[in-house]
Amino acid sequence: MIRAAYLAAEGFEPELAEDLRRAGRHIEAWHGPLALSPDPPPEAPNATPWSLDTWTDPREIPVASIKTAANALRAVQRNWALLDVAHHRRAALIRDALPPLRPRPIAFPQPRPTSHLGAWTLLAPDRMLASPTKSSPFVNGAPVFVEDREGPPSRAYLKLWDALTRINRWPAPGEACLDLGAVPGGWSWALAELGAAVTAVDKAEMDPGVAARPNVSVRRESAFGLDPYPVDWLFSDIICYPARLLGLVRRWMEAGAARNILVTLKFQAETDHDTAAAFAAIPGGALFHGAHNKHELMFAWPASAPDRAASGIAPA
Repeated sequence: MIRAAYLAAEGFEPELAEDLRRAGRHIEAWHGPLALSPDPPPEAPNATPWSLDTWTDPREIPVASIKTAANALRAVQRNWALLDVAHHRRAALIRDALPPLRPRPIAFPQPRPTSHLGAWTLLAPDRMLASPTKSSPFVNGAPVFVEDREGPPSRAYLKLWDALTRINRWPAPGEACLDLGAVPGGWSWALAELGAAVTAVDKAEMDPGVAARPNVSVRRESAFGLDPYPVDWLFSDIICYPARLLGLVRRWMEAGAARNILVTLKFQAETDHDTAAAFAAIPGGALFHGAHNKHELMFAWPASAPDRAASGIAPA
């Protein structure tokens, strides 16, 4: 019996398998990028950060015909997203027999979807796996954005949008944002677009268009040599070893300087699962692999809209 299914981004199945091993969850089989487990999803937060989308209530359903398959799904709920792994023609016919699912691209910033969405796939021509609940509100865990192909100097802003949409929070106009390792300036551009007051820190030269914006100031220095000071948001997309980034994040936390933190853990040839686990263990944080991430994870703290008194965060 399959009690949970975990969707890996393309090429990151080994990372997800290690997540599940560390969480004490077995993999019964792989269905394309979907790891099928006889164990329930772990209760601990951040136990499977490499899962783009976790199917939390999968059921195996016989598929006698296209009509019976569609009727079985409609009997549970209206909205279903197909994970198209095998038996593509048959899967497409079942999908077409369901109410149409046409999610609009997100014009960031906007709240993530709240409508109920399930996921399904064909395990065999006569057998379907369907989960009415899953961890992500997006089709196969991947938000699609209305992209800006003119303003930003790189496409790195998409993973920032992805992460902020996932935690359903972003800087408000006028909030102080510190962007460490900012060059060429994709994140600083995105933060400036929100109306935040951005300080971009990098020893290299920023994109001139971003640096010239009135709400962006540039500091040509090392992010690691910067003494913590009060900011509303601390951001980092620095290329460095995850253990060094962990030290930086802990230093800012211990100083009580940053009210919100969002950073990228960038891995080299090997995935540093131990340091990722150390990030995952930070109370109130969220560790995840976004659809726009490569060999990296995102860490957000607090993981949701913070209760300042409960979290111990100093008021602004």
